[in-house]
Amino acid sequence: MNLSISAAQLFEQQREKLGLRWLAGERVGGQRVLEAVDTVARRPSLAGYLNTIYPNKVQILGSEELAWLDALDSRQRWDTIVKMIDFKPLALVISKNQTCPEDLRRLAEESDTPLWVSPRRGHELLNHLQYHLARKLAPRVTLHGVFMEIYSIGVLITGESGAGKSELALELVTRGHRLVADDAPEFTQIAPDVLDGTCPDLLQDLLEVRGLGVLNVRQMFGDTSVKKNKYLRLIVHLTKPALEPQPGGLERLTGDLGSRRVLDLDVPIITLPVMPGRNLAVLTEAATRTHILRAKGVDPAAAFMARHSHFLERAE
Repeated sequence: MNLSISAAQLFEQQREKLGLRWLAGERVGGQRVLEAVDTVARRPSLAGYLNTIYPNKVQILGSEELAWLDALDSRQRWDTIVKMIDFKPLALVISKNQTCPEDLRRLAEESDTPLWVSPRRGHELLNHLQYHLARKLAPRVTLHGVFMEIYSIGVLITGESGAGKSELALELVTRGHRLVADDAPEFTQIAPDVLDGTCPDLLQDLLEVRGLGVLNVRQMFGDTSVKKNKYLRLIVHLTKPALEPQPGGLERLTGDLGSRRVLDLDVPIITLPVMPGRNLAVLTEAATRTHILRAKGVDPAAAFMARHSHFLERAE
């Protein structure tokens, strides 16, 4: 999926929060687009203070930047402003409702370069715009499964069609856990080690259960039964057991553990066989608790094997 954002979209999404106003370039400049692929250029920066060597995608002009421009002689000033415009930024933003230099406004209008002004301070503009653009243009993927918050961590329940994912999710909701997304959760890599999972607007609050149809979890169980987003920390995969019994080995002690590559991260995955009489809700809760313990450095299987080795040494 080719992610992008236009200047007009960024303006509308941040207008109220940052108090943005158009000064120039609105008619055509609003159609200027920033593609996600543009962010992989050398020394990329989505938003930042005026930089004429490695230009930012959104250039912020604060008091110091405008004072620096005023200190240049007329030729250098004009060359610098032309260079800023020639970089074709997504937008130029002036902070603290400062008066826009007329030569900058005129050239922005002539070149259809979006030029905005905001009452916010420069560092506030930087933080908001950098964070917003990073989320909008971050790598993302849609996975098949049910994404839930279980014991405060994000758990994705996967499995083949008919494995019982939705039924398990419904049971977990009745036990006090929260639904994030059913069927097609979207995951965005917002940091090198963070995958943020959200629900598409079309599926918000909905859970499909075979035989019951589509259920609105929020209306049935209340606002606390759903969650807007959560970081993915664990995958629980439901599978049908093999027809022939498999030797247990070390798996009997550690469980069926592994990892699954999602974008640039390896996410821990535990596989639970689906068999008659098994309480999958309890097993999923136990798998989540065990994962939390392992994240804290507590490994019951390793502790048992160490205890067993110590017992054998004493027996000798």
